[in-house]
Amino acid sequence: MASALYPSFKALLLGGDIDLAADDIRAIIVDTADYTYSSGHDFLDDVAAGARVAVSPALTSKTITGGVFDADNATFTAATGDSVEAVILYKHTGSDATASLIAYIDGVSVIPNGGSITAQWNASGIFSL
Repeated sequence: MASALYPSFKALLLGGDIDLAADDIRAIIVDTADYTYSSGHDFLDDVAAGARVAVSPALTSKTITGGVFDADNATFTAATGDSVEAVILYKHTGSDATASLIAYIDGVSVIPNGGSITAQWNASGIFSL
């Protein structure tokens, strides 16, 4: 699966219901043996708990410039569990049923060993519109 923006995110963004600069945006690293991207997924409760390896705190130093969303690298502390092959960005609300999925980023390959894992975003930004 190639990286993608979730269609539900696009609709929320166009409707003004997500503010990437102001909202609490977090990243979660996932095992793709336990989660398969679907364009029909809209909330974090669509990502099986068994697929979730670790969650970052809120992204910091978020910027939106020239249609590109970027932030400081995300760190996942004390990560343990299955191998990781993707990162999912989502709007944290405190409830999986209302935490909107934003982006699915594949191309990751790491095996957690209890230490910290850092998601180093592409130098040109996390994603662009």
